[in-house]
Amino acid sequence: MRVLVVDDSTAFRLAASAVLARTPGFVLAGQAGSAEDALAVAPALAPDLVLLDVRLPGMSGPDAAPMLAAAVPGVVVVFCSTYARADLPVPADAHYLHKEELRPAALQELWAGARDG
Repeated sequence: MRVLVVDDSTAFRLAASAVLARTPGFVLAGQAGSAEDALAVAPALAPDLVLLDVRLPGMSGPDAAPMLAAAVPGVVVVFCSTYARADLPVPADAHYLHKEELRPAALQELWAGARDG
């Protein structure tokens, strides 16, 4: 599972990289600090999964998600934030992960759920 981590926080990108390294079957495909950077690198990286911060400088995660899906057909986008899902402009049917819950089991559950639904 190739994963692109998109977050303006270097600390979160490092933490996500460490979690991916401990998660069997998952590998860090790349990182981006903004939605614009993610859109530039996603086609070449061809990730299976994108961990996408909701609130980014410039373009927001929810605005970038459909463009990422168009750039990389079949990609699964998971919105990430430190805020509660109910407080965010995230579509009701979107995949969401609170940043504090990022760990191998959560990634595996998200991926299994995304493939089933």
